[in-house]
Amino acid sequence: MGISNAQYMDIMYQYDQIRLKNHRILEERRAMVYEKIPGIQTVQEQIIQLSADYARSRLFNPDMDGGENSSYTSKKKQLQEKKYKLLTDNGYPADYLSPIYDCPYCKDTGYTNNTPCKCLKQRKIALLYESSNLMDILELENFNTFSEKFYDNTNVNTNLSLTPRQNIIKIKNVCLEYVEHFDETYSNIVFYGSTGVGKTFMTHCIAKALLDTSHTVVYLTSQQLFDILEKNKFGRNDENTSDGQVSYILDSELLIIDDLGTELVNSFTSSQLYNFIEERHLNKRPVIISTNLSFTELRNRYSERIFSRFTGYYNFYMIVGDDIRTKIAIS
Repeated sequence: MGISNAQYMDIMYQYDQIRLKNHRILEERRAMVYEKIPGIQTVQEQIIQLSADYARSRLFNPDMDGGENSSYTSKKKQLQEKKYKLLTDNGYPADYLSPIYDCPYCKDTGYTNNTPCKCLKQRKIALLYESSNLMDILELENFNTFSEKFYDNTNVNTNLSLTPRQNIIKIKNVCLEYVEHFDETYSNIVFYGSTGVGKTFMTHCIAKALLDTSHTVVYLTSQQLFDILEKNKFGRNDENTSDGQVSYILDSELLIIDDLGTELVNSFTSSQLYNFIEERHLNKRPVIISTNLSFTELRNRYSERIFSRFTGYYNFYMIVGDDIRTKIAIS
């Protein structure tokens, strides 16, 4: 998803502040430990001096033999073990004087080997959610706020052989399992059913759970998705539209498309939808779709090759019941 240069610079500033914060914490730890544990400052300084001498030797003698490397490694290990013992003997963790990082992968820089870290991607997504107010929605609509009480438990749906309440509980459990095994299992979902039965709510539950575990989730209505694709395709001048924006949507760990079927269907949207389904499937990038269209309406609305991808790549879950929003308004 596209963020402005100003937003990017703000994220980089946040990383600067994180590094400064952690550096201050480490300095405070050192000062406290040096005061309380006699001899540990000397050991720490010996480690630093040893590393500096070794780096200097490598600089002026890059062809150092293995024996010198082994000697350095052995001496450093002995000093580190001495430091660790002093710390643990005095009630501190062995790594108490090690560098502190909020993100151990990128060491709070945002990048690992010049590649954006997962934490940087999450910060970008958080900015986008914040600007779209989706974060507020996710605080209200998630697994913790889910309630089956709005679903009837007396009338059995003939298509499902379940009451609406039994069905939604079953679907909730499917969603919980989906989140639990997200990293090991590739799976796509279509939630379908009439308006107001909780399809979007279930996608919000999954989005919140995965965002909370640092997964990259992109959430778009079908109209938003095809608007982005259209602007990118025809090169309209928009500061939030670029090839990178489409790549970001394609590369996200989970893409959620809400209200599929509300977009204008034409040859462009059909071909783009097909390409998206195919590319994410080839790269094993899951997609969750919600739609008011029935199984038959999906088949009639989209081309045969798109529908065959739906039936071949996606698990369909029908949500039934009354319009929950009406029930909430009345209660």
